[in-house]
Amino acid sequence: MMILNNTLYNLFIENAAKVNVEILSLGLGYTAVTTSDGGIGLAYTYFEDKRSCMLLNKLIDYEGKPAADLLENIKSDNMIERSMALALINALNYEKALELPIDENNEIMFEKLKIGKGTKAAMVGFFGPLVDIFKQRNASLEILDRSRNLGQEDEFYKKLKDWADVLFLTSTSILNNTTEKILGYVHENVKTVMLGPSTPMIGEAFTYLPVHMLAGTVPIEKDKILKAIRHGMGTPVLHKFSRKAYLTLKKG
Repeated sequence: MMILNNTLYNLFIENAAKVNVEILSLGLGYTAVTTSDGGIGLAYTYFEDKRSCMLLNKLIDYEGKPAADLLENIKSDNMIERSMALALINALNYEKALELPIDENNEIMFEKLKIGKGTKAAMVGFFGPLVDIFKQRNASLEILDRSRNLGQEDEFYKKLKDWADVLFLTSTSILNNTTEKILGYVHENVKTVMLGPSTPMIGEAFTYLPVHMLAGTVPIEKDKILKAIRHGMGTPVLHKFSRKAYLTLKKG
């Protein structure tokens, strides 16, 4: 288990004891959780190689119960349970996330990371719209995405040590417990951004890691988000009912 999981748990256990889970929607693409204080949060629904009718085999109803019960799952060995808990964490952080600055077209992110001609960029997880921006800016890009059979891990990690200027790291790495492993390869001058709808927009959670920016998704139209989740929709649809926020972290 990653230190990050425990850090997120400790940051939210006090708040989680004060509110209840209202809705837990475990969609094929993403999971959403709403809380009794008006929060809503998203996380990727992480499962691999579904081979039976059971992704969870415990009869537990989290709805109407203290959020602390669901928060425990961030420390689970089951990736589905961690997906549920990470969505809850994002719901518990919702009010703070609403106050963050917006970067709808990813322009601020690319400018702050100084990505231009000759920039050597590494990306874990395939983000199609961002790949187009890298091309427009004439940056070099290496991608590692197991689900798309892109990249070789050994070669990619070597490039994090001696080649990359920036790293774009999907926050689904929190769900498969690889965040700290991947960040362990980066050399001291790499600028790292964690991104995607799963991203916990919480600077305090990343103080011990070489992460320089967080780029996440803040739901705005809750009913439409929940319906999209139930219907198995993905990131492009969710972004229609959300806004993209960013948080710059102070690093030495």
